[in-house]
Amino acid sequence: MASIHKEITLDAGADDVWGAIRDFGAVHRRVARGFVLDTKLDGDARIVTFANGNVAREVLVTCDDARKRLVYAVVSDRVKQHSASIQIVSDGERSRMIWITDVLPNEIAPYIDGQMDLGAAAMQKTFARSAV
Repeated sequence: MASIHKEITLDAGADDVWGAIRDFGAVHRRVARGFVLDTKLDGDARIVTFANGNVAREVLVTCDDARKRLVYAVVSDRVKQHSASIQIVSDGERSRMIWITDVLPNEIAPYIDGQMDLGAAAMQKTFARSAV
């Protein structure tokens, strides 16, 4: 199983970033503007529409306020396994986001890695001091 790790510095405090991350249905408005175009809640899942036209069903696995950690899994016919965790860590007036995704088949890992890079760049723009 491929495991993709990203550590992203965000120009916003951990509480502000966590408040946006834990708002599971607002990723398109509060977390990754421009990368995610729309999010619709469906029970414990969100239907996410990405800028490249792909649509994913992401099921909320856990939302841990004490650890500022959210876990979700993608349910798809194309992907055998996809689970991801996002954890927010305070770094003074800034924060770090630790984003880990485990995915099968391994052949899809380069695509997921590239999408996570695009998502990270969108998050950095969203949480830039001038945008918050």
